[in-house]
Amino acid sequence: MGDANKKRTPLVLLSFNLFIIMVGIGLVIPILPFYVEMFQANAQILGLLVAVFAFMQFIFAPIWGRLSDRIGRKPLITIGLFGFAVAEFIFAFAVGLWMLFVSRILAGIFGSALMPTAMAYVSDVTEEKDRGKGMGILGAAMSLGIVIGPGIGGWLAEFDLSYPFLFAGIAATIAGIVSIVMLPESYPIDERNKQPESEKVGQLTLMKNALQSSVGFLLVLVLIMSFGLANFQSIFSYYSLERYNYGPQEVGLIILLIGIVGTFIQGFGVGKMTALFGEQRVVTMSLLISAIGFVLMTLAPSFIWVLITTSIFFIGNSMLRPSLNSLISKLAGDKQGMIMGLNNSFLSLGNVAGPILAGTLFEWNIHIPYLFGACIMIIGLVATKIWIKKHNKEHVGA
Repeated sequence: MGDANKKRTPLVLLSFNLFIIMVGIGLVIPILPFYVEMFQANAQILGLLVAVFAFMQFIFAPIWGRLSDRIGRKPLITIGLFGFAVAEFIFAFAVGLWMLFVSRILAGIFGSALMPTAMAYVSDVTEEKDRGKGMGILGAAMSLGIVIGPGIGGWLAEFDLSYPFLFAGIAATIAGIVSIVMLPESYPIDERNKQPESEKVGQLTLMKNALQSSVGFLLVLVLIMSFGLANFQSIFSYYSLERYNYGPQEVGLIILLIGIVGTFIQGFGVGKMTALFGEQRVVTMSLLISAIGFVLMTLAPSFIWVLITTSIFFIGNSMLRPSLNSLISKLAGDKQGMIMGLNNSFLSLGNVAGPILAGTLFEWNIHIPYLFGACIMIIGLVATKIWIKKHNKEHVGA
């Protein structure tokens, strides 16, 4: 019983930390346009502020991941939280557009220190059979944060535009202090000493090498997954306005409800499903459900059906992320930090590419982004089936 509590406490703390980071990311969504307007900027600048955050994550996540393999997980988690807090405070007290960019750059850099390190931490403290459940709990905390964030941001902004960022900064600072005091280190020094000296290679070389490794195909799937979700999120409000004439209230309600569904699936469903069917089957089921959800969204005739069809897509995506992370961690061996860092980079690439492509396709026809997303998921499903067959054959032959 004591052993179970020892393992549960770090998971609770990590979940809280990721929740805080995702709240900080989520609360930007409803406020950023007003901030940009305040500094007499335009939609192009707004797009750059969103893109620079994801791009910094893409660049820095593997660097932090490799560093966590050398110096341990706890220092990186606390550095990530305090750095993110500084970024939020800069945003709150910004007096010029350049400060907004500095804030978003720092938030991307330090936010990317936390996520891959937290995933590597889970890999350190869980046995293989419980890995899916551990990743599911982290995924649930992240989903809840990104769902609650816009609500907190919208409410606090009613009093003052800077309040949401002050709230996120204070919360991240508290989480950092709690982590210093209560979070044990999960990666022993003797394990770190076994790590070979990292070669000084560039990010693109690292990604190329990763793509050629045993986890290469799964990292491509991470890109597909994040592309699909970013594709959905970036144009959903425009799609709802154009097709159904929904305003922020209806869109906010839909995102809140499907976010709760996704959080429930990740927190309670993924662990049970991976234990029952294994990660490989859950990944293929998730891709199929996501593709079906994309297509059904273009057919929804009313609010209730919009809610049902978006929930179907979100259920698929919510199952996919933790089961995929679990599968990757099992193949990562003693390179958990580095591989999870690369995992985050591919996630960020999807977050940059998804909105750009979705916006372009939307101009041609409002349904094309969702239908294109469905095609990408189906291609991912077919490729996964082929990869699983090949991987299992090699595993049996080994």
